[in-house]
Amino acid sequence: MEPVVLAAGTALVAAMASNAWEAARDALVGLWWKGKPEEAEAVGSELRRARSVVLEARRTNDADAEQALIVFWRMRFDQLLRKRPDLVGDLRGVLQDDLVPALDADDRDRVSVAFGRTEAHDHARIYRAGRDRHADGG
Repeated sequence: MEPVVLAAGTALVAAMASNAWEAARDALVGLWWKGKPEEAEAVGSELRRARSVVLEARRTNDADAEQALIVFWRMRFDQLLRKRPDLVGDLRGVLQDDLVPALDADDRDRVSVAFGRTEAHDHARIYRAGRDRHADGG
């Protein structure tokens, strides 16, 4: 799966519990109108139902329900991009412009890890590995 798909699934479910949810939902429905217009209205309904599940899961501390929704939406995003790979930039835009700004700091950090976003400032260098990194203390 594309890193943007992994991050978008995580960010979407976290954004469902935010006050900025309506704008994020509208952006996602707009993405479906662009990529699979025949599914756009159904996706809007699915998102409304999913938000109810997330709110209840957060109220009852049901992490499994949230994780199941993350997996579900990752699959939905993956299916959309398989049919319309040209929309990867649009999904990235929705993630960065609509989903991530709706998140609190903890959720934003989780999405950054999933998306693999790293920033360097001044003259810093960044070294990233595609798998686990281990360092010896010797």
